Amino acid sequence: MGLFDNVERGIEKAVRGAFSRGSKALQPVEVASALRRELDDKAMTLDAGRTLAPNVFNIQLGDTDFERARSWGVALAEELCDVVINHSRSQGYVLQGPVRVTFNHEAELRAGNFEVASATEKENQPSSPATQRPAPPPAAPARAPVQPRQPPAPMYKRQEPAPRKAVPAGRPVLDIDGQRYSLNASSITLGRSSEADILIDDTGVSRKHLEIRTRGGVSTAVDLGSTNGSYVNGNRVHGSAELTDGTTITMGRTEITFRILPARNGGRP
Repeated sequence: MGLFDNVERGIEKAVRGAFSRGSKALQPVEVASALRRELDDKAMTLDAGRTLAPNVFNIQLGDTDFERARSWGVALAEELCDVVINHSRSQGYVLQGPVRVTFNHEAELRAGNFEVASATEKENQPSSPATQRPAPPPAAPARAPVQPRQPPAPMYKRQEPAPRKAVPAGRPVLDIDGQRYSLNASSITLGRSSEADILIDDTGVSRKHLEIRTRGGVSTAVDLGSTNGSYVNGNRVHGSAELTDGTTITMGRTEITFRILPARNGGRP
């Protein structure tokens, strides 16, 4: 995902908090799950085994949720675009154009309720699989047209950048709230208990929440039966999930970035 540094992780925490005031408030994770379902439901098999999925999404929100979405705008829309891109990549879906997410006001919807509509829009360029990003995101995000009686909700459009180059073997570390922790053992546990190898001060985190296992230079995240679950790049961990350089791990309200530091730099980024 695009939220890899401390500033962006702070934005995500703030966005998540803005949607959690009140028991009926819409949660960003609910919208993310709905987008994944929409992709799977609307995916259409083409010739040569390709599967086409929608790339344009319109999210209808009620009064309260719309105001919250509008106040955070691009930060939230960008993250939802990443959810679409990552899920499309994992499922091998073909996207005909850049991913775009917009928020619109629908007064009849109650707080916590929302609707998702999707479409496929083709740009004047060849279609590309979700595993390839033909161009970096635009310098400035576009904005949605003005809605009646409401200011426009921000819209975000993102192209998938080129695939990452292979990262040389190095030292795996975790970045947590500006602190760096080396994964210098084959098994490292994270949780709220003092018995965990890395203590996470977050009431949404279980006492022993997650384990990072490293075998043969490959690191995986294993959920230890936590109450609120563990997420890797926005996808809930069922069993284990492989980690690559830049992977984002979410536990409760805590965002963690997995990094591999090249050995030639002496362990410094």
